[in-house]
Amino acid sequence: MNGNDKKIVGGAMFLLEDISFQEIFTPEDFTSEHKDIAKALEDFIKGEIISRDEEIETINNELSRELMRKAGELGFLGIDIPEKYGGMELDKISSAIVAERFGYGAGSFAVTEFNHTGIGTLPVALFGTEEQKEKYLPGLSSGKLVGAFGLTEPEAGSDALNPLTTATLTEDGKYYLLNGSKQFITNAGFADIVFTYAKVDGKLFTAFIVEQNWEGVSLDEEEEKMGMHGTSTRAYHFDNVKVPVENVLGEVGRGHVVALNALNMGRYKVGAACIGDAKAAFDEAVKYAKQRVQFGRPICEFGLIKEKISQMAIRLFASDSMMFRTAGLIQAKLEGLDMGSDDAGIRTAGALEEYLIECSINKIYGSETEDYVVDEEVQIFGGYGYIHGNHPELAYRNARINRIWEGTNEINRLVIVNTLMRRATKGTFDLMPTFQRLSEEIEKLEPVGSDEPNRLDAQMRLIQMAKKIILFVFGMAYEMHGKGLREEQELIGIMSDMIIEVYANESVLLRSQKMLNGKKPEKATISVIMTKVLFHDSLERIGFLATRALEAMEDGELLERHIKMIRRLMVSPPINTVTLRRDIADEMIRYGRYFF
Repeated sequence: MNGNDKKIVGGAMFLLEDISFQEIFTPEDFTSEHKDIAKALEDFIKGEIISRDEEIETINNELSRELMRKAGELGFLGIDIPEKYGGMELDKISSAIVAERFGYGAGSFAVTEFNHTGIGTLPVALFGTEEQKEKYLPGLSSGKLVGAFGLTEPEAGSDALNPLTTATLTEDGKYYLLNGSKQFITNAGFADIVFTYAKVDGKLFTAFIVEQNWEGVSLDEEEEKMGMHGTSTRAYHFDNVKVPVENVLGEVGRGHVVALNALNMGRYKVGAACIGDAKAAFDEAVKYAKQRVQFGRPICEFGLIKEKISQMAIRLFASDSMMFRTAGLIQAKLEGLDMGSDDAGIRTAGALEEYLIECSINKIYGSETEDYVVDEEVQIFGGYGYIHGNHPELAYRNARINRIWEGTNEINRLVIVNTLMRRATKGTFDLMPTFQRLSEEIEKLEPVGSDEPNRLDAQMRLIQMAKKIILFVFGMAYEMHGKGLREEQELIGIMSDMIIEVYANESVLLRSQKMLNGKKPEKATISVIMTKVLFHDSLERIGFLATRALEAMEDGELLERHIKMIRRLMVSPPINTVTLRRDIADEMIRYGRYFF
């Protein structure tokens, strides 16, 4: 990674270990190749998409196919595909850049693209046989074939691994007869293949590659949606579809491995696209605030508008830092892997599984940041933001789906803690020994009392403190409930939010430290300020969440003692956040956009 030897940090180990800025990847580490990819994609979007924005936001399957072919010819659909199958075989940093840039400027077409390159391609790329890869991947990477992912059913949404769709082996052993329905399937109106899932003999959850033109495959009409009007969303019906046995994807009964790993990368791509969407909304909001004059001056000069701009920028900086940190982790795990080797797909899936928690965190934080930013964009535009034809109205409608698909944010919150529990049970996450040690020392800790300007020493101590509080609360919950903690969803949600806050704060802190220690430390001025403001606000939230968790588990004198401890430790030293927010906003206004 960037020519430096870096320790590979395991999944979720940021909770147990002190991470140094040398161990993470940030946008400041982009290579010339990364920058070239970003520039080429921006040129494609400007030339082919922005000029046709009204068409892009209306169902037009022929246009979608045309754009997919053009994107494929330029290599954007084959970033994750080995060269031997017609792909670009680039790193996961490049994959994140492509998803984010499509999110920034491609409107509804971004959904068509990231569904295709994620869950509409990765199942066969990761788990396909050599014959399956040779048959399908060249077309998928070139855009000659379009992929879809059929998992959701009318009665199996979040409970996706319990479908009613069935597959029955024919007497001659050559085919599976597929029967059932799948709904809300992106790209269904013009896809060529769909990766779908059924229970063999009513019990063995299995993945299949189905070609859309096969007899017995039919489609409902297009769904009329709140947003993303330019995307195709239809239901599939399978009526005795004869699926050749060679189109079983992976092993019979192991379809969950295919589905969950594809979704993991899919949700990561959604998080990246959300950040691109949010950056576009932010830039439009700042541009409008500089132009809109009220009471004799631009509204960007008013304090409450500056507060909005600063908070939007801080959330964007956190999301950006988290996304590329996670991309760097996945890439480091894959470093040196021959992507054309027989086991490349399985090892890539292993890396995605390793960072399952980080991918879920990025999906949650990215989509909720996008929602926050587009909502504030509407507010800054005022009445104009509510009017059809203006950027905020479209961005607001399009954003809402991102907290639902690729696993709802509620499901992803459950994934975070349940995965940690599973790893703790297996002994790969050292929870209970750490909890026992913290139980003895945590009340002896001293709060961080001061904060020096232009330095981040206080924030380094605060993040260590926050991790200890989370591990203390998590250990207490695990000790009290054991495996029954899975049923305490409210408690899981609280702890997941604490973990998300810590990952966001640490990602921002490490990126700012890296900038401070770089060749041009003066460029870190605003990032350091954003780090301080984020910590100031977030520590209070972590303390509040920890208190809620303790109140759900304790009472009496013990609860009172622990709450006092939380309130004493989870406090950032006093800083003038009003002035600091103004400084952040003034720089964003001066540049006229998000400039990191």
